[in-house]
Amino acid sequence: MSANTRFPVAIHILAFAAIYPGQCSSERIAESANTNPVVIRRLNGQLKKAGLLRIRNGAAGTELARPPEEITLKEVYSAVKTKESSHLFSTHQRPNPDCPVGGNILGAIREPLDAAQEAVELALDKYTIAGVVEIIRKGIKER
Repeated sequence: MSANTRFPVAIHILAFAAIYPGQCSSERIAESANTNPVVIRRLNGQLKKAGLLRIRNGAAGTELARPPEEITLKEVYSAVKTKESSHLFSTHQRPNPDCPVGGNILGAIREPLDAAQEAVELALDKYTIAGVVEIIRKGIKER
């Protein structure tokens, strides 16, 4: 699963746990997210390690480790990013060093890409799982 998909699915897991406490089996969340339960279990492990989820053995053993108001989307992003996905923008790793452009491109784009990354993380820090849940609940009522 790509980093771009892991992050929204991790938010999905936490929102599901907030809306359906005590009813959060990997299979049920996977059905909601339309993915494989193995993907959910892998992300659950990352979210647990980050202190965002508690997982008990047995059916429906997934629950939020903290109130949803205290879990920011930046924390979720940080929990599921990998070494390969630590930046929003991947750069090509081996441009031709003998080419004037290739030899200088990474240094030329590092600052704007780092600034964009910082801006995204600052924005994500302003949103919480509680806010996501509130929007989902409004959508449920309107159905």
